[in-house]
Amino acid sequence: MATDAYILKESALLSMRALKSLFTLIQEIITILVLPFRGRRKVSSHQVEKDEKRHDCHRKGTVVRVPAKMVPWKNSISISSNGGGGGGGGGAAVKVVDQVVMVRREMAVRRVMEENDDESCVREYWLLGTRRGDTIFTQSWTPVSVQISGRYSDFAKQLNANGYKVYGMDWVGHGGSDGLHGYVHCLDDAVSDMALLDPKVEAKIVGAAFTSPAVGVEPSHPILLVLAPILSFLLPRYQWRSAYKKGLPVSRDPQALIAKYSDPLVCTGPLRVRTGYEILRITGYLQQNFRKLRVPFFVLHGTADCITEPEASKKMYEQASSCNKSIKLYEGFSHDLLFEPERDVIARDIIRWVNSRM
Repeated sequence: MATDAYILKESALLSMRALKSLFTLIQEIITILVLPFRGRRKVSSHQVEKDEKRHDCHRKGTVVRVPAKMVPWKNSISISSNGGGGGGGGGAAVKVVDQVVMVRREMAVRRVMEENDDESCVREYWLLGTRRGDTIFTQSWTPVSVQISGRYSDFAKQLNANGYKVYGMDWVGHGGSDGLHGYVHCLDDAVSDMALLDPKVEAKIVGAAFTSPAVGVEPSHPILLVLAPILSFLLPRYQWRSAYKKGLPVSRDPQALIAKYSDPLVCTGPLRVRTGYEILRITGYLQQNFRKLRVPFFVLHGTADCITEPEASKKMYEQASSCNKSIKLYEGFSHDLLFEPERDVIARDIIRWVNSRM
């Protein structure tokens, strides 16, 4: 009887939470629908002119212009308020980048420059312009004799030591790239943007190593599976604090957690609705198309991962059509395998597999 009462209590709590979420959603929708019909305050023409002048003065101090086409920013930054770039590009298209993006980008560039003293590799970075008009921050590690995105620098250098050149590309809305922090409108863009490095990159893939792949993601509540498509249309940029499933931290290393959650380039806040929906959409597509995966691959996953599902990685391994596939599950490991205390073991396993393919 006590067990039944406990189950009923838990069910009631879940129902209350679902109702609370539903009421919050209805309130947000009403706000969105009513917002365009709010009356505007009448002001005199003198006040309008005064406000416009004040706005222009403020904008001059917070808006910068950078070339939207590919610009090989190396060792220096050249910005012109009239869109002239660093000279020689007077007719080049320009893109206004807001202050938040610029701060992230300057920080990403600074990190590359600070690490350029390492004699074991050469660090370079580029700003690549997409057809959508976004600017993608990309960097490389080239061992000397060749150069990740920021957090993976140590692993990139381990690959350098084995003779591999490494590229790291920040998604739109992440790191030094354009966009609202943490907002991804379409995950398909993350794939197509790789063609900026090489238009034939897809045909040149000879293998793939996946760490904690997002081929299976469980939302915090089943109702989100129903609401996600609607919310992503109505409130795409809204940050949903209850989107994540509760569980263990992404790493068992306290110092790695401090480094991650104090890094302004890493988006660690509430998940934006559109980004979450895109993850669920891609996850559903992948699970229905595992059999189409024919490229050689190596998947690594921690059994204690609470962000992406280890069972989904096992399903991918079992159903994929690839004749050369491997899987390794690490007992008790969390989500960020390359930031676990045993990160060197993970790196060695990946490099050993890559070496076997080359």
